[in-house]
Amino acid sequence: MQATYEGIAGKRIVVTAGASGIGRAIVDMLAANGARIHICDIEDRLLEEFTSAHPDSGATRADVSSEADVDRLFDEAASTLGGLDALINNAGIAGPTGKIEDLNPADWRRCIDIDLTGSFLCARKAVPMLKSTGGGSIVNISSVAGKYGYPFRTPYASAKYGIIGLTETLAKELGPSEIRVNAILPGLVKGPRIEAVIRARAEETGQTYEETEAKYLEKVSLRRMVSADDIAAMIAFLLSDAGRNVSGQSIAVDANVETL
Repeated sequence: MQATYEGIAGKRIVVTAGASGIGRAIVDMLAANGARIHICDIEDRLLEEFTSAHPDSGATRADVSSEADVDRLFDEAASTLGGLDALINNAGIAGPTGKIEDLNPADWRRCIDIDLTGSFLCARKAVPMLKSTGGGSIVNISSVAGKYGYPFRTPYASAKYGIIGLTETLAKELGPSEIRVNAILPGLVKGPRIEAVIRARAEETGQTYEETEAKYLEKVSLRRMVSADDIAAMIAFLLSDAGRNVSGQSIAVDANVETL
C-alpha cells in the first residue's frame, strides 16, 4: 500500500525518462496520489507499456539531450496538461567506466549531454510554464557520486556534481517566483543499472561480481541498497504540502553511503 501525500492531487507534472526504473516508480506514486502526468522516454516498447498502464497520461518519445526533442516534449505536455506545476528531471545514463586516460571523449560528451545538459534544457522550458502557474517545483536527480566523487566514473560524477550546482543556483534564482528546486541523491538503487555498474567495475578491477558488490555495501552504513520506491517517496514528499518550505537542498536517499 502506497503512502498518501496531501497536495499532490491535480498537480500537472512532467517526468523525464518516466517509462521504466526510477522514473516509472515516481510516476506510479504520483499518479496514485492524483497527479496528472506527462512523461518522455526514448524506447517505443517502454512508452507503449507505459501508456497501456497509464492511459490518461501523456507520453512523448524524446531524448533530453536534444533541444528539438525537449521543445517538442514541452509543447506536447502543455497540450496534454494545460499547464505545469512540477518537473522531475530524472533522465540520465551511467556513462563509461574506466581510467580517465582511457575514456573516449565522445562517451564523456554523451554522459554530460544527457545527465546535465538535459536537465538544463528541460528546466529552461519548464520555468516559464511554472511562472505562469504562479509557482511550482523542480526536482533534479543527482547522485551520491555528486557528493563524494566516483573513481573510474569521471563523466557521471562530474555531471552529478553539476546537477547540485544547477539545483542550488536555480533555487536562489527562482525562489522569488515561488518555484522550489531540490536535488535527490540516490545511492545504490536495486535494479539492472547498478548491476551493470558493479559488473563493469568488477571487470575493471579484476574481481568477481560478488566481491565487488560486497565492497560496495561495506561503504553503506545500513549495508543495503535502496529501492526506486524510496526515491519516489521522497519526491512525493517534496511535491506535497509538507514540502512547501524545502528548497535548495540536496537530499540523499541512500541508506547512508559513507564513500564511493
